[in-house]
Amino acid sequence: MTELEVKINRMAIEKHVENIRRGLSTLPMLTHGRPGGLGNLRWTADLLLSTYFMASHGRPPSNGLEYRVGRSRGGFDLLDFKVATDHEFINDRGIDLSIVLGRRAPSKSKKIGLPVYGGGMSFGSVSLNFMLSRALAARELDTLTSTGEGGYPIPLREFRDHVIVQVATGMFGVSEETIQLAPIIELKYAQGAKPGLGGHLLADKVTATVAKMRESVEFTSLYSPFPFHSVYSVEDHKKHVDWIKTMNPEALVSVKVSTPRDIDMVAIGSYYAGADIIHLDGAYGGTGAAPEIAKKNIAMPIEYAIPIVHKYLVSEGVRDEVTLIASGGIRTAYDVAKAIALGADGCVIGTAEAVAVGCTHCGNCEKGRGYQIGITTTDPELSAFISPEWGAGRIVNMYEAWKLQWRDLLARLGLNSIEELRGRTDLLIYRK
Repeated sequence: MTELEVKINRMAIEKHVENIRRGLSTLPMLTHGRPGGLGNLRWTADLLLSTYFMASHGRPPSNGLEYRVGRSRGGFDLLDFKVATDHEFINDRGIDLSIVLGRRAPSKSKKIGLPVYGGGMSFGSVSLNFMLSRALAARELDTLTSTGEGGYPIPLREFRDHVIVQVATGMFGVSEETIQLAPIIELKYAQGAKPGLGGHLLADKVTATVAKMRESVEFTSLYSPFPFHSVYSVEDHKKHVDWIKTMNPEALVSVKVSTPRDIDMVAIGSYYAGADIIHLDGAYGGTGAAPEIAKKNIAMPIEYAIPIVHKYLVSEGVRDEVTLIASGGIRTAYDVAKAIALGADGCVIGTAEAVAVGCTHCGNCEKGRGYQIGITTTDPELSAFISPEWGAGRIVNMYEAWKLQWRDLLARLGLNSIEELRGRTDLLIYRK
């Protein structure tokens, strides 16, 4: 596929999305004027289209699209802040949106410019061009992105200061070299979208390049076991953390876990095992490759898990020594702010970054050639739809729009930094 053909196809896609936004689609219409076949109750047509708009323009839409909440009638959609908002945004650039990762070891702590960073999306499950888009955006925004569990592609190493290396149960592509490259190593014990199931990459997506990176066999389905079969106790967990710190003494160690009923005990155990960052991954996250029955029925929703862990760590007197990061169904700038008000330090974002470059939540992520415009694919022709520079520009634009929303919200709440919002449940109300 030539560069001209890629450009023409991208223009056609953008025109189609613009037509949908304007209500010109031939799909069945709902009463609110959005196409009936787009989105769901959590990622509504409005949220998909408004996120795409923000990625195009670097600001929230002012045309009536809802960009703050979905229509799930639960979770973050039921929460709001005790403050009036309108379209006259207060853009106070003096408000600090940065957070510090790894407070227990000040010499290794890392400050990032946003209260978010990119979650793990593995090579093979997504294209290299999309991974490079995320890394370019992370560097420009002074934040981070994660390799996921599919190894560390060589072109990504140019951005090593902004790339988290994930070590998951399948150990795909993990080596001493890649661990030594990273400022943060993430031990992924479980993910909220499919706790107890491990990861999986079906055979159609395991091309020769993917198989080489993962040190596996071409066109053979790959499954990550659950759990790490070397970890069945806090003592085993500490050995894992010590293993990482031995190979890379300068790196921060993040521990990614799902949200079982005893998540407070899991969190305090990880703290005493030596973790610098505790990453809680609740239900409703993940891509179209995650089974619906797992996303909707197993892990605790993240909005319940955050305050449980935050309050317990406070009661144990260690809250300020550990960074608490949340993920799992966090879609918007307002979801991030609500998670922080519930007790998190910051959030991990995945799907929203994909939506910024054209994801429509169709749920075809795990199939064959994946999504047709180059996001969740291993097909070289489809991957060419996303140039890293173009994709990065859209992700940066989305976060610029989120920055405007955070500054506006914090100014209206009388706060000078995003860190001052942590644990301020008194500023939250239930939506009617």
